[in-house]
Amino acid sequence: MAPTPYRVMSRRVETHDVATLTLEPCGAAIAPVRPGQFTMLYAFGVGEAPISVSRAGSLLEQTIRDVGAVSHALHEAGPGQMVGVRGPLGVGWGVEEVAGRDVVFAAGGIGLAPLRSALLYALEHRDSYGDIALLIGARTPGDLLYAAEIADWRRRGVRVEVTVDRAYSGWDGHVGLITTLVGRLDVAPANAVAFVCGPEIMMRLTARELLARGIDDIRISLERNMRCGIGWCGHCQLGPWLLCRDGPVVSYRDAAPLLSVKEL
Repeated sequence: MAPTPYRVMSRRVETHDVATLTLEPCGAAIAPVRPGQFTMLYAFGVGEAPISVSRAGSLLEQTIRDVGAVSHALHEAGPGQMVGVRGPLGVGWGVEEVAGRDVVFAAGGIGLAPLRSALLYALEHRDSYGDIALLIGARTPGDLLYAAEIADWRRRGVRVEVTVDRAYSGWDGHVGLITTLVGRLDVAPANAVAFVCGPEIMMRLTARELLARGIDDIRISLERNMRCGIGWCGHCQLGPWLLCRDGPVVSYRDAAPLLSVKEL
């Protein structure tokens, strides 16, 4: 429960309300983070919040959207500022276990942040995977995360498809729901695994499209009100699960019955 002190090395603005912090340990680091896990990130004097790790290693990168008092304090943290880190917590994507298969990443909005760590892992071990596809949905072109990295991902062999809900003048890309991108996939369905993260309605609709394409192994990342991060407080309960402990990554097949229950 005690946070480990980390120092902000750098802060990179992603969009008008999203920033990525690069954190270095001030002493002993937390245990190695698997793609898809999160930490409880503490802003001293304000509080803590669950934040996905968008790049793991000796340094942590955590991408934060400014939506409340704690996330605002973390979002505004500058180089040299101290934060507390508890973790790593939760169940990861399991990208390490699917070597030899085609991989589909589908991200809605800020959902690209927890998927980025798995994508980077797959690229670091590129020869161990088949085709890699990344489907991205954003509200507007200005809300697209990691825009500067997309060209590099394409150069490294990732098929990247991007769509926005509303286009600005000058946008010549796709406009529409992310579900419309599923038809552009060129993967072997029987040998593919899909990792999906975003708003719940986006994940449900995208998972249905993927199932219709014959992709059965679909893993989604669920959010609830996580307070302790270790399964003690019960705030993040979803049916039989405590998502901070049993998730956040779960099988869509297992989650679908729970997600169909209103306000569960």
